[in-house]
Amino acid sequence: MTEGAPKVFHRLALAALLGLALGAGTTGVWAGQDAPRPADSPRAMAPVDVTGYWVSVVTEDWRWRMMTPPKGDYASVPLNPEGRKAADQWDQARDESTGQACRAYGVGGLMRMPMRVHITWADDFTLKIETDAGKQTRLLNFRERDIKPGPKTWQGRSVASWEGGGVLVRRPAAEETRLGRLSDVPDRSRAPLQWGNLKVVTTGMRSGYLRKNGVPYGENALVTEYFDRHPGPGGAEWFVVTTVIEDPQYLAEPFVTSSHFRREPDGSKMRPTGCEVDRPIPAAGTR
Repeated sequence: MTEGAPKVFHRLALAALLGLALGAGTTGVWAGQDAPRPADSPRAMAPVDVTGYWVSVVTEDWRWRMMTPPKGDYASVPLNPEGRKAADQWDQARDESTGQACRAYGVGGLMRMPMRVHITWADDFTLKIETDAGKQTRLLNFRERDIKPGPKTWQGRSVASWEGGGVLVRRPAAEETRLGRLSDVPDRSRAPLQWGNLKVVTTGMRSGYLRKNGVPYGENALVTEYFDRHPGPGGAEWFVVTTVIEDPQYLAEPFVTSSHFRREPDGSKMRPTGCEVDRPIPAAGTR
């Protein structure tokens, strides 16, 4: 069964419900603005701010994300027969001895890792994501022509674009209570919300793992991600990245996941580590 499949459709439903069109006059938001930006640059036109320090919050699929599951545990991943065969042949020692230890940290599995990330603008047309787990760097290019040809890498070549954009005026908490939707913040802090999302399409990656125990995706896979910002209780800020992986080589159907990140005030808790994969937890009945 595909993980979180219904979630990939929530963006279209939200846009239809709100009836908001893309606002040509939407102003961008970014951290540390110190000079005017080109009016037509993706940085200036950003409908939401995804920059800053974030920590992954693992609220689902704990046994597949926080630990290395035993070989052959690919429950909920829609592998085809070739995919199951490849997963059953996983050899952790071989990966480590052949310089393949980062296969679990490639673009197909990286955002599922328990980790912290730092997102910044490398320039007005390129977002950069740096992770402490695996010390990986992703470049999300809004201009495809800026992507230089070259050998396949763990993070591939990512083309980014903004989808939607506008301002949602929120009802007073008292009215939400009357309508049966209990408010999670007081009236005085219910400011209008910006909405919109970041879409990222990645190709040109090296083959890697969807999970740390060798569940595979191929080098010709298509990885599509949607980064959605939203508020949380107590003034917290979150983003959710919904990932859709299409891979006819190893998957019988698209594999869909949703991963949650909460904003942190600074990078003091970043702990850069290499591509480390713990030994698998023992399978039932093997202890």
